Amino acid sequence: MAQVKIRRASAACAFVVGAMFFGFAVPLGSVAAERLHLRPKFTVGQVLRYQITTRTTTTSNTTTPIVNAESASQLKQTLLMQLRIDVLAVDPGSNGAAGTVRLRATYEKANATSESDSYDPDAATLVDQFDKLEGRAVEFTIDADGKLSHVAGLDQLLANPVASNTVRSSMAGLSASALFPKEGIVIGQKWTSEQPIENSPLAGLTWRTESTYVRDESIPAQTLDDAAADATPATKPSDAVPTTTAAPAAQTPCAIIVTKFQIVRHGSEHGDATPPDYVHNGLRTSGTWTGSGESLDSISLATGLIVRSTQTTTQNMDFEVLSPTTGSKIHYVGQVETQSHVILLP
Repeated sequence: MAQVKIRRASAACAFVVGAMFFGFAVPLGSVAAERLHLRPKFTVGQVLRYQITTRTTTTSNTTTPIVNAESASQLKQTLLMQLRIDVLAVDPGSNGAAGTVRLRATYEKANATSESDSYDPDAATLVDQFDKLEGRAVEFTIDADGKLSHVAGLDQLLANPVASNTVRSSMAGLSASALFPKEGIVIGQKWTSEQPIENSPLAGLTWRTESTYVRDESIPAQTLDDAAADATPATKPSDAVPTTTAAPAAQTPCAIIVTKFQIVRHGSEHGDATPPDYVHNGLRTSGTWTGSGESLDSISLATGLIVRSTQTTTQNMDFEVLSPTTGSKIHYVGQVETQSHVILLP
């Protein structure tokens, strides 16, 4: 129970790492009635590189049976990853249907930093786990229905379950296009989907998304200099070192998709909110958890790869975890704000 605060903040980060890939690897398939068919297409030997930057600010107050005057009330975490994706095998489905694909994700760069108003051992452990990712690789399969399976190597790399879930979310984003309409989309179309929030202290919580295909637009292709600037947002353009004049950046025709997020709870607001794993451990939970956010994705019409994606989310939590046997309880009140950025590296 003492780890509730750090788990909540990191679970929020895990969701974003996964959700910011919304539309990742969505190639332009056959066109029927001017619709884009959002079906992942990979080729053996294909190599992709992405940079993922996530910044999370958590402001919280935790009341426990044992008062800790030094507990952190504000925590800032930054996660930077450069991910190389190698396509190892492709098993196409019958009659043009989606098949399975085997991928290897190599963490060419992995760095996490944490800043708080007091020492937080859980945050320090999480930082250490992410730093150990650099140079390591994980293999996994994306099934025909978009689900992640046959993950190999992750448990050996990350003993911390929070860090492990965060990495799993980044891999699961590769199959996010399975949530798009099977019949394809046209400009102006809206569609919705829902994804349950895993490892939550309250049962029935779901992220509900509403996406809109707003337009097609040609955007400048990302450069390594752009990637460096995105990784260090504190550096203003005026602070950058001048470079020689280069040729105009290539334009990439993209589909622009805007997605809005909202946390909803299924079931009665006044019913028992305790998840099964908490019940199994003799605990009861109650309270509220709300959230909202928005993402903007630019997806190349030529390759189907996401060229640029930005996302912001805010979550507010106010819940209690009670032990009926001992009468002790933890009351957590917090807000988590997250900004994420994904870019396709040249």
